[in-house]
Amino acid sequence: MTRLAYGRETAAAIRRDWAMLAAIAAFVLAGVLLVVVGNPNSQVRIFWLAQPPLDFLLMYSSWQVFRVAKHPIRRFWRLMGIGSSLFLFGDTVQAVLAFTRQGQWSTAGGTVQSACFASGLALIIVAMLIHPHPNRTRRESLAFWLDSATVLVGGVVVAWCFLINPADMDQGASLIGTLAGGAVALTSSFATVKMVLSGNAPMNKAAAFPMIFSAIASSVGLFVAPPGANGSLPAIVYVVRLTPSLLIALGPRIQEIIAQFDEAPFGSRRRKPYSLLPYGSIVVVFLTLVYALPHEASGKGVNAQLWGVVAGFGAIIALVVARQLAAFHDNTRLIDQLDTTLSELREHEQRLRHQAHYDELTGLANRAHFREETTSALEDAETVPGSVALLLVDLDGFKAVNDTHGHQAGDLLLAGVAEKLRQSVRSGDLVARLGGDEFAVLLRHCTVRDAELTAQRILRSMKDPIDVGDIAVHANASIGIACAEERDDVRTLLHDADMAMYASKHQGKGTWNRYQDGMAFNA
Repeated sequence: MTRLAYGRETAAAIRRDWAMLAAIAAFVLAGVLLVVVGNPNSQVRIFWLAQPPLDFLLMYSSWQVFRVAKHPIRRFWRLMGIGSSLFLFGDTVQAVLAFTRQGQWSTAGGTVQSACFASGLALIIVAMLIHPHPNRTRRESLAFWLDSATVLVGGVVVAWCFLINPADMDQGASLIGTLAGGAVALTSSFATVKMVLSGNAPMNKAAAFPMIFSAIASSVGLFVAPPGANGSLPAIVYVVRLTPSLLIALGPRIQEIIAQFDEAPFGSRRRKPYSLLPYGSIVVVFLTLVYALPHEASGKGVNAQLWGVVAGFGAIIALVVARQLAAFHDNTRLIDQLDTTLSELREHEQRLRHQAHYDELTGLANRAHFREETTSALEDAETVPGSVALLLVDLDGFKAVNDTHGHQAGDLLLAGVAEKLRQSVRSGDLVARLGGDEFAVLLRHCTVRDAELTAQRILRSMKDPIDVGDIAVHANASIGIACAEERDDVRTLLHDADMAMYASKHQGKGTWNRYQDGMAFNA
């Protein structure tokens, strides 16, 4: 099945999944009831009653993905499973308590729910932040944690300006909780986006998007309550604050379905060499400053000098950010050019290495490479004399072909002979062109009989004609065999094979001879 077919089948399975459809239906029903029911106490009960089913889907799917994942992705989903289990326990306790209380209007949970939620969310954020990225250096790791700190500080600033009531400044616990909530919400958004944009995301892109939107919706939920709300909240606030529970549950469920169809279900994409997220935090803090200044003036009018400072501050930030992004793009371009140059150099190096070791016409090993390989084979076979043999193959009548049909025909004949030699030897043997019409074969781990049989196969293959242009030429060869003895070297072995080859030519050509002690040929 093709990749496209896998994608279509997976998309169809996601659309038909009963668990996701049930979760969406439960969310829509809860939303309708929250709008229809006007009593704040009943709205709070509906809000908490809708949480456990969504938490259960999140927990179940996370543990299912954990079963099929591998380390380090498995670690991420283990923490997701533990965190979602804490969500389920805390929200279930809170749902039970909601039906025993009166006069409720806030979505803030009790001690058990708050502790479970904070612990579970911390686990998930830590899982996202510590998830390893491919090929990350120490400097890149430092940059990542600095980015995280930047976004965290931005969250504290936004929470300070928008969520803190001046009347609550003396309430230390409430103040710290509000600041922490804003910071954690924005940091979770950052961690989710950063993890998905990395080159080693622990989830597929289709499963990651609901997780991203869940973090964003959670951040939005902190700011949707109207100022001074006390005793009741608009129905839309409850719906917005319920939305993250649905979205975060859909992500793992989608990942579980993808894992059933896709052979590579987890994310894999090229990581960007820079991140825009901390710059977004700078923009948010600057806009918060612009918003807060008129309110701080308390109706007395904003000092023009102060506005000038703010404008200058914003301009400097914009220029610095633009300069950094320009540098990032320049560095990226230079790195791409360097990669291209290095690739070309590697290809050139490979071509030079090939040219230094192989014959251009036939593609066989050249004389230098053949000598290197023969020396190595002799060193390996020092303890087993006779296990290395050398065949010297010299074509008979090659000059006549060159003179009669031209050098192009001669080249075609040499290429055809090279192919016949390749087909006549074993896979571990080495065939070389020593020069002109002279070839050699290095036989490793062979007996004398193996060498003789190889020579016979070569001569039989020569009986089939070779096409050289418009004509077919029968090649013929004389072969000399030399089997290595103790203390033989390349020069000695080539000399012995040469003696045997000339003995074959003297006998009438088209034959083979094996070197024997005392063999000599006198022309």
